[in-house]
This record gives sequence, C-alpha cells and structure tokens, in this order.
Amino acid sequence: MPANRFNGFTDYGVGIGLRIPHYQHIFEQKPVVDWFEIISENYMVDGGRPLYILDQILDQYRVVQHGVSMYFGSAEPLNREHLRRLKELVRRTNTPWLTDHLCWGSVDGRYTHDLLPMPYTFEAARITAEKVRQVQDFVEVPVAVENVSSYAEFHLSEMTEWEFLNEVVEQADCGILLDVNNIYVSSRNHGFNPLEYVNSVPAERVAQIHIAGHSQFQKYTLDTHDHPVIEPVWQLYKRAIERCGPTATLLEWDDKIPSFEEVHREALKANRFLQKEDEESLAWRCFAEAMQ
Repeated sequence: MPANRFNGFTDYGVGIGLRIPHYQHIFEQKPVVDWFEIISENYMVDGGRPLYILDQILDQYRVVQHGVSMYFGSAEPLNREHLRRLKELVRRTNTPWLTDHLCWGSVDGRYTHDLLPMPYTFEAARITAEKVRQVQDFVEVPVAVENVSSYAEFHLSEMTEWEFLNEVVEQADCGILLDVNNIYVSSRNHGFNPLEYVNSVPAERVAQIHIAGHSQFQKYTLDTHDHPVIEPVWQLYKRAIERCGPTATLLEWDDKIPSFEEVHREALKANRFLQKEDEESLAWRCFAEAMQ
C-alpha cells in the first residue's frame, strides 16, 4: 500500500499511553518502547512538572499527541487560545500527526468533559469537517479524527456512523484514528456488524489505530480501558491491519492501571498482526519485482 501523509508512518509500530503510575519505571528502567501517546491537554501549560516530565520523555522517545477536548462536533467556534497552546505543544513534541475525537461536548463555553455522540446528518458533517480543516491548517500537521464509543443514537440521523465518519474525513481531507474497541463497544450497544464498519472506512486515511479493553454489563457495554483486549476486538484489529497495512497502534489502559510491564506486554500482542502484514507485504513486493 503506498504511503501518504496519513498512513505513511509504518515504522511507528506499537505505542502505549504515557501515564503517571509508570513514570518511575520509565525513567529508571528506560524500557524499549516504539512511542508514547500523550493527552495534549495535560501538557498545555506554561511550565511546571508536566513539561519537565514531558521533556525527559522527549529526550528518549517519540511522542504522538492525542486530544480529548477539541469537540469538532460542537456548534460553537473553536477556542483560539486552546488552538494557540495546542500549536505550541505540537512544536515542542514534534508530533507527526495530531488526533482528537469525532464528537461534541461543549455548549456556550461550558464543557461537559465527555465525548458525546454526533447526529449523523449531512449538515453536522459539513460543520464538523470545516472545523477539522481549520485545526489542521492552524497546527500545520495532519489531523486524524477518532470514532467514539456511544450509548445513545439520534433519530434524525441520515446515515450510519461509518458513513458519517467517511463523509467528514473526505470533506475535511483529514485522517482517521480508528478505534476498533470503540467500534466493538458501539456495535454491542446499537446492534450493527462491527466488521462492516471496519470494511467501510477508507484505508488510506487511517493514520493510527487504538485497541483497548472494556466492561460488559447486563444491558450495555462500556468503554472503560481497564481490561486486556478481548479476542473479538483483536479480530477487528486484524482485519483493519489487513486493509490498512502496518499502522501505528496504541494500547489504551487508563483505569485500574497495572504495572508497566503488563501494559507493555498487552500492547506488544499487536505485533503478531503487524509483523505478519509486513512479511506478506514484502513477499508481494518481491513477487512484483520478479515479474518486471
């Protein structure tokens, strides 16, 4: 698959989220990690311990920024001060791409601090895409939007979630952070085929993939990031890699966080699919060269 500005980071391999309980282990043991994902908002400050820690990480590791409060789907204009601080952090980390969620979460300057699902309408797609374009132009790095897990749907939706995602990224000319665990969670809550979702996204726009664990309750499935990845999610990941080729992959583990070693071992399970795809891609390239 030809590399482009979204899926061209094939050497990034497998990363994990940078979390406070692991700081001491990282600095003392200096484990081999392909890259760390940071929550942008935790480091959009003028100084202090967060930036001190971040600079130590940047001395040794690659970092990719992931946001949780851009709210591309909110009706109000983008926060210019937020964008300014975000761009400063982009320059500090040299992140190759920037991610945030395809959702809304703010009204009249009040923030819910939650990732609320969008109504899947053409008007919402147009407004959302315009805001993504604005952010991408301002920060001057590729932006990839993440599909969220959802627990409610809007009756006025005019398309499926994956059709809405595709509509937004085509209009915005941006990338996708494909969260296969979120796809699985939403499929359980809303009764759609998760494989159809994975098969429908434009593979050439997938810049990054998230994997994670979740919790199953009697009436719904909740995206808790506090368990290992279950086999059905690994199978969705396998299909995504088959379609997208080797893609930067991040394990999320944000609650009941175990030791660094356990989190890292779980993340590295992704290599069984990434390496297989690498081997198959190499075989096809050799075959094509031999036929020339």
